[in-house]
Amino acid sequence: MANREALRELQSRLAERLQAARTEARAVSWLAVECAGAGLLVPLATAGEIFPAGALLPVPHTQAWFLGVANLRGGLHGVVDLGAFLGLRPPLARDAVREQARLLAFNPKLGSHCAVLVDRLVGLRSEQQLQREPADATPRPEFAAGGSWRDADGRLWQEIDLVALARHELFLAIAA
Repeated sequence: MANREALRELQSRLAERLQAARTEARAVSWLAVECAGAGLLVPLATAGEIFPAGALLPVPHTQAWFLGVANLRGGLHGVVDLGAFLGLRPPLARDAVREQARLLAFNPKLGSHCAVLVDRLVGLRSEQQLQREPADATPRPEFAAGGSWRDADGRLWQEIDLVALARHELFLAIAA
């Protein structure tokens, strides 16, 4: 008899927790990176693995921001200098990539064998650590449409949507 009541209580608590999980808003988390001193937020759901900026094989007749291809865990990935693509700085020479730089691969679920070179990893950020900035009238590309955020230190962060970036016409046009 006591076991049945305990089982009912357990089932009741589980049902309540499942209902609460369905109704609660999912917390947003980002990987914070820097490119040319600008703070960028990449949603964790779209980010893949992080690799040291190793050997890159150049691809002739491509845009200056397309650094080449890299072998990442046995798969060839196109590598884009994100700071240069976003117009934050001139393109880096392949031999000028700093030790702090990292390759951020896109999540394999996106179906894009691509990685972006970022100057530095800053860490993880959550919605609780940031304050959304009011939207301004400045037009932004759709891959930067996630909005701007400000942290407790007053630093501005721009959200970058890798799904939209992987589909963006300019991002796909690597031929020079």
